[in-house]
Amino acid sequence: MKQFRLPRPCGARRARPLWLALLAVGAVHGAQAQGPLAPAGVTPAAGTPSAVVQAARTAAPPKPPPEGDMPVPSVAVEGERPTNRIDRQVYDIKADVSTTNGSAADALGNVPSVAVDPDGSVSLRGNSNVQILIDGKPSAMLQGENRGAALAAMAADDIESVEVINNPGAQFGNEGGGGPIINLVTRRNKRAGGLGVANLNAGTGGRANSALSGSYNQGLFSFQGGINARHDGRDSLSTVARERIDPVSGAVRRSTQESSGAGLNDAFGINGGVGYNLGTRSKLAANLAYSKRSNDQHGRDHYVNNSATGELASDYVRSSERSGTSESSSWGVRGEHKGEADGELFKMDLRVSTSSNRNDSAYANSYLYDSDGRQRAFSRQGSGSRNRITDWTGDYERSIDTAMLKLGYKLARNAGSVDARYVNIDALTMDETDNAARSNRFELDETTAALYGSWQWRVDERWDVLGGLRAEYTQVDIRQLTARSEARNDYLSTIPSFFISYKASDKTTIRLSYAHRIQRPAAGDLNPFVVYRDEVNVSSGNPGLLPSETDSIELGLDTALGPVDTNLRAFLRKEHDLISERRYFIGDNVLLTTRDNSGSRQSGGLEFSLSGKVGKTLSLSTSGNVGYSEQAYLNNNGAALRRSATSLNLRGRINYQVSAADQVQVVFNTQGKTLIGQGVREPNSTVNLSYRHSLTPRLNVVLNVTDVFDSNKTQSRIDSDILRESSLRRYDGRLIYVGLSYRLGGVTPGGRRPGA
Repeated sequence: MKQFRLPRPCGARRARPLWLALLAVGAVHGAQAQGPLAPAGVTPAAGTPSAVVQAARTAAPPKPPPEGDMPVPSVAVEGERPTNRIDRQVYDIKADVSTTNGSAADALGNVPSVAVDPDGSVSLRGNSNVQILIDGKPSAMLQGENRGAALAAMAADDIESVEVINNPGAQFGNEGGGGPIINLVTRRNKRAGGLGVANLNAGTGGRANSALSGSYNQGLFSFQGGINARHDGRDSLSTVARERIDPVSGAVRRSTQESSGAGLNDAFGINGGVGYNLGTRSKLAANLAYSKRSNDQHGRDHYVNNSATGELASDYVRSSERSGTSESSSWGVRGEHKGEADGELFKMDLRVSTSSNRNDSAYANSYLYDSDGRQRAFSRQGSGSRNRITDWTGDYERSIDTAMLKLGYKLARNAGSVDARYVNIDALTMDETDNAARSNRFELDETTAALYGSWQWRVDERWDVLGGLRAEYTQVDIRQLTARSEARNDYLSTIPSFFISYKASDKTTIRLSYAHRIQRPAAGDLNPFVVYRDEVNVSSGNPGLLPSETDSIELGLDTALGPVDTNLRAFLRKEHDLISERRYFIGDNVLLTTRDNSGSRQSGGLEFSLSGKVGKTLSLSTSGNVGYSEQAYLNNNGAALRRSATSLNLRGRINYQVSAADQVQVVFNTQGKTLIGQGVREPNSTVNLSYRHSLTPRLNVVLNVTDVFDSNKTQSRIDSDILRESSLRRYDGRLIYVGLSYRLGGVTPGGRRPGA
């Protein structure tokens, strides 16, 4: 095979031998502090440090919390009010009425500054480079194009809380994106005995979903698991108006595309876990999960293409029938052991997750007019992709005086492959012929070895500091099997972070944080093969892509203005070697979409969150951000250009306890203008309504109306030196679900379950 080497990332240096770094960590790990240890959070009085420390030791203090858990002021959790930690904001979603019959995508859509579009794309503060984790670990089911479908199939009631980490610390890697992190924390019942919930829901258009989950703790063992099924989806209508501009003559060639897609999908998921206590100091746990989702849909596309002189060149309709499946599975084992020293804890975690997708599409073209006579009446396309992530981590932590030391390692391998086949079908004989120019096989292997260390120090009763450094060695191998070519890239990245927290008063805390991150290209971004969506829209990756680098700084204020809990965040973010979308024509009407390290971007703004109660029955909250973003990029002639946008994103929630048995919730979302590639995404607004009625302390009936005013849409514009394009996509957004939720165990005499 022909071999070539990708360019080395700017600022990256060749990796030093990994054993040197391991020796360094071993030396730090083995260094034992001399003398008695005080628990984190205890500050010896001036002149009598040993007496205070000895008193603390004889009082048998509790183990200090892990990194990020140092005691800090927090606000009461109710609905979307955050519980703030030094490095993240935690949103408890159990009080959200819509979680009873909603999906994980619905739950994320109610978290401040998080936006989820109907296709499942997730953005945070307008940034779509978001890494989504499950219980702090990456999962193949939430990588790449599979993420939207996975979030739509995951039951919201399986999620305990959502952690938003805008500036990730040293313990977090850069898999799946180097931007902010959204961590989905799954439910875990730690109380003795059993607890369960069963949901059954029916929706408009034949939609339905159901879920059953539960846990049981007794003695040394604990069990938990769940099963869910969904039959849902959204039909869509879209229009695209495109103008190709000749850069020399200025002539304009126009084309339009009108599309529709319909079809509901079936999803099924099951998960289970078991834990076992090995005495009082050690624990073992294991978990399994499996999910499957159909991708069936039928569609219709109407294409009209004009020549450069404005005459009709072609007019035809393409009908398509698609069938396919997406399967995801994962398993993991983890263990932890408490050491003899105060706060000493060692954890090890091995997780393996796999995601596979298979799609087969059949196309039939009906031509009203075709000037060149190259009509393709029938064709067929099949594609399969597979992604497997193996993730092995170890963490060690212990308290040293008033500080917490944490060290860790990570070994990970991400293996992905794509196999696409395109077949031409003769309109007369129906004979099939492989189209070699549109068929392709591609493989990617990414190996990561990382070491990190962090030091969290309680300086005194007001100041808390957390600093960390992570070193990641990455090796990427790509194999374009169809073209018989290979490429390799390897680089070492150092990723620093720090956090400072100052307790100004009992109700006010000021926070400052900084993080440096990298974003590695995904498999689809690197595959150079041209993939045909249809005859006028194609895409390809770029094997020469470099990782982009980001520096982010944030200043926060958590306080109470009378009865209103207030959180403010001023943020600034700079990216260079930006991986962005670039589009240009490779034929008269054939538009290629690819990726490039084209330019830089900086953004900043103010994020706010306000929540409080009016009396005993009405809870109000609002959140949002005012942001400014500016992007530098190169046009197709190589000229440097700049674009900017100012946007206001708002989310509000009204929660009204009508009576002891009735609760109403209204949520509205408004997303402002966002920069995307060579264009902008226009503003969008939606309103959701939920109602819950308690028939008994255990049985509730729930009504959810999504997109009450049927206003959900995705609208974008592109204006470059060779392309002007406007697109609009609408969905049958207004969906109504009615369901029953039954609690098994865990209900208090007042009719509430623990933790609700």
